[in-house]
Amino acid sequence: MEKLKHTDMNTEKNKVWGGTLYLVATPIGNLSDLSERALKVLSEVDFVAAEDTRNSGLLLSRLGISKPLVSYYEHNKRERGEYIVSRLENGESCALVTDAGMPAISDPGEDIVRLCAEKNVPVTAVPGCCAAVTALALSALTTGRFAFEGFLTVNRHDRTERLISLKNEERTMIFYEAPHKLLRTLSDMLEYLGDRKITLCREMTKLNEEIIRTTLSEAVRIYSEKAPKGEYVLVVEGGIHDTKSAEWPDDPEEHVRKYESAGLSRMDAIKAAAKERGVPKGTLYKQLISAENKEE
Repeated sequence: MEKLKHTDMNTEKNKVWGGTLYLVATPIGNLSDLSERALKVLSEVDFVAAEDTRNSGLLLSRLGISKPLVSYYEHNKRERGEYIVSRLENGESCALVTDAGMPAISDPGEDIVRLCAEKNVPVTAVPGCCAAVTALALSALTTGRFAFEGFLTVNRHDRTERLISLKNEERTMIFYEAPHKLLRTLSDMLEYLGDRKITLCREMTKLNEEIIRTTLSEAVRIYSEKAPKGEYVLVVEGGIHDTKSAEWPDDPEEHVRKYESAGLSRMDAIKAAAKERGVPKGTLYKQLISAENKEE
């Protein structure tokens, strides 16, 4: 692929300043989507912090840029965050990049931004590609109000609780998902959110870009028959406001059973019901014990 040419933008406004962290958005597929300002910053910073130094090293090489790389990802973010900030405090400039898209969005970059804020280290953004917003624009669903949910946890209990809490979310919802977990996620969404419209975006801006606008039930059928490939952005239709369905049952025991039937343990169901009823879980537990004793 032809290397992008750097356009001279040597103005005070676009100057790369020492002691500053630059959040640089990188292409989500098509290299031509990299902005001129991003190219300038990557060319002039003292070093680049990257989620995966191999991927980012390849990107820089294709752009004709050679810079020292520092790995910064989920499992070393605490140690490396302090290290990067110390270099910034000593006057160096750093570009933070993720594998694709905007750093600090569903990404450990949010931690270093927070750390910089605590230490009064300047942070600025070089905007560009963002998979979530790109998928939303392609979804043909409501875009005026949306909720970004990122990746759902693999922990069964937390995952169930999260999806139950989103059942009455009226905004369009955006999720990220890996191919090997896609079918399970779609099945869980169908179970806890009910059947509704969904747009699945795969390989966006790439040669094999695929946008599937369908329903959750149909998506489950599709991926039960074929293996998904590539990273996905899921754009899910928001729920329809229904005051009656949003109300919890008057009977505490029935309220707890509602969550138990959704897969929560007895104590977790009591906790969830107590939160909705606005009472301590211990109080609700005593109410249930008292009711059970009366029945005996």
